[in-house]
Amino acid sequence: MKNTYNLRSIAAKAITQVLEQGQSLSTVIPELQQKVSDKDKALLQEICFGVMRVLPQLEWFISQLMAKPLKGKQRIFHYLIMVGIYQLIYTRIPAHAVLAETVNGATNLKRPQLKGVVNGVLRQFQRQQQELIERENNQHLHPKWLLERIQKAYPQNWQTIVDANNQKPPMWLRVNQFHHTAKEYLALLEEANIEAELDINHPSAIRLLNPCPVSTLPGFSHGWVTIQDRSAQGCAELLGPCDGESILDLCAAPGGKTTHILEIAPKSKVLAIDIDEQRIKRVKENLQRLKLHAVVKTGDGRLPHEWAADEQFDRILLDAPCSATGVIRRHPDIKWLRRNEDINQLVTLQSEILEAIWPYLKRNGTLVYATCSILPQENSEQIRAFLARHPDAVLSKAGNSDTPGMQIIPEVTGGDGFFYARLTKQ
Repeated sequence: MKNTYNLRSIAAKAITQVLEQGQSLSTVIPELQQKVSDKDKALLQEICFGVMRVLPQLEWFISQLMAKPLKGKQRIFHYLIMVGIYQLIYTRIPAHAVLAETVNGATNLKRPQLKGVVNGVLRQFQRQQQELIERENNQHLHPKWLLERIQKAYPQNWQTIVDANNQKPPMWLRVNQFHHTAKEYLALLEEANIEAELDINHPSAIRLLNPCPVSTLPGFSHGWVTIQDRSAQGCAELLGPCDGESILDLCAAPGGKTTHILEIAPKSKVLAIDIDEQRIKRVKENLQRLKLHAVVKTGDGRLPHEWAADEQFDRILLDAPCSATGVIRRHPDIKWLRRNEDINQLVTLQSEILEAIWPYLKRNGTLVYATCSILPQENSEQIRAFLARHPDAVLSKAGNSDTPGMQIIPEVTGGDGFFYARLTKQ
């Protein structure tokens, strides 16, 4: 591909789509990456995710450097300046290259008359960089409503959670035990000069000391390994699937947990359901890469009669729709896309799905409720209310009646924030 594009203007477009139009980076980035060369794909992602991670800091810098903010159709140039400042602080790209490429972005965005504004603000930032960084104090980098919720839920260790959220995430692998044990795969990584370490709590989990492209992982295309956070790996382990059982994976996309269930119990009969037709394609792709089979359908978790008929399941994994506040380090745009009022709506949706699906669990069957949230309303409080409504539901393995389930908080070198509760039907 001949390099005729301007990467900085593409990054500014992505940020505009997220902050002005409410789209997520995971939707926007793959589309825009098709417009850049392979070597620039990672840089585009690094800039966009990085800007989202430190957004309040960059906003403050611009407020100090410009008397009037750019608005309306010129708003994209506000984000172009942001892209420039982010690179000057957080990347090793030489300053002259940052300035030249970012200023040229104005031409690419068909407003060459704004090149002077972009250039002037970036040069002014360069001159005052040290002083501005010393004065800036947006250390939490979270919206006020979310910070308050985290502080209320975790008065002792909220700072740990916020710090972990502001870091780049570690890269975790799940080793496919059909092919290798985790220890054997670790040896293959060492042969490939990829530094990694085993996890003592999850038998298939390996953490890479430095993230790398999946193409460099031994046997990735042969299904030897899957990218999956260690906390997410706990879902299928807690579910405890067995060969011969009928298992429902509800809200299954993109399929990491579906494939994990089948790696543990390859002779189980798995039905994977998700409401999002686009993301359902990812489930099918993951099954194909790992040469596993499940029945995959698009469906609404609140309406199981539409896709389950009269079938009942031995085990159900419900990875419920949630605020995703446990995976902010992986998706930093969550901080700016989520709203305080979303939480109550999500709690209601989770409750509706739980109520709808419970009759489809066999007697003595097991249901694992999981979220990638750290908010008690979606997690322990949700399960406590469900147990109060259902005398036939019994908590097993994790937590007690006061604080049911197991809450994991994000840690810099550990897993993502996650919650699981295991219920048995008496």
